[in-house]
Amino acid sequence: MDAMETDLLGAVRRYADVHADQDGVARTPIPGLIAIRSSTRTELSYQIQRPLACLVLQGSKHVVMGEQSLTFTAGDSLLVMADVPMHSQVTQASASTPYYSLVLDLDFAVLAELATEMAALGETGHLPLGIATTDSHVADTALRMLRLVDQPASLPLLQGAMIREFHYWLLAGRHGAAIRRLGLPDSHVRRIARAVALLRSDYASRLPVERLAAEARMSPSSFHQHFRAVTSLTPLQFQKQLRLIEARRLMLADGANAGHAAHAVGYESVHQFTREYGRMFGRPPVRDVHAAHDRLDAA
Repeated sequence: MDAMETDLLGAVRRYADVHADQDGVARTPIPGLIAIRSSTRTELSYQIQRPLACLVLQGSKHVVMGEQSLTFTAGDSLLVMADVPMHSQVTQASASTPYYSLVLDLDFAVLAELATEMAALGETGHLPLGIATTDSHVADTALRMLRLVDQPASLPLLQGAMIREFHYWLLAGRHGAAIRRLGLPDSHVRRIARAVALLRSDYASRLPVERLAAEARMSPSSFHQHFRAVTSLTPLQFQKQLRLIEARRLMLADGANAGHAAHAVGYESVHQFTREYGRMFGRPPVRDVHAAHDRLDAA
């Protein structure tokens, strides 16, 4: 780890150790910028991830999305370049050497502005995840953003320029061409993102593919093809995962029973919910919730 990354690790450690909540998440006053801390290996976490950049500074994390399986460690950056379902797990962390990372949500508006000003970048594949060694310019900008948090009077004046600079260095890097597509309003990735936003907000409702395709301004057949290329799932599979992830949250965080959780996320049949839940999480709902509580009690 070079001096810049060492300084960034120190800044993230100081902020996260003070501000992290019970889940290890330390939000900053800068929109979309959070520090992550974990002093133990974590259980598998399931989510539909939004586009972001994650700079790992200590420890390691494993991420699986479809057929992609990535492990990234200190000095690596994970780039998520589409709304994608994934499961992840902190795999290297301890009380003496916690896992630390810094995450910034990618801003479509900033990317769009920069994309019009930068020269066209080379073609790239369509994989929604990428991993690369953290660029020194990216690390430097991240460090200056964290230092700015300690100067609240300066935040309104300077944070916009630093967020823009952070995005610029990502665009100039190895995965710049893939990230650039997020800034093109008529790109397939952005069109699919509009349909995903509808799925996120109305996941408990019936959403015919024709409505989703109209939201993406595509024909149903073209929409189905591009949706799967971007997310690795069909629209129906994507909605199903959204429902199951939210149902699991309701049971674990709010104490809802399986029947209530199933109906809350749009299932008409509790039997179907139980079957699909078991396929995704490896256990039926009641056993999964009991196992999760047992792990928390043991911890």
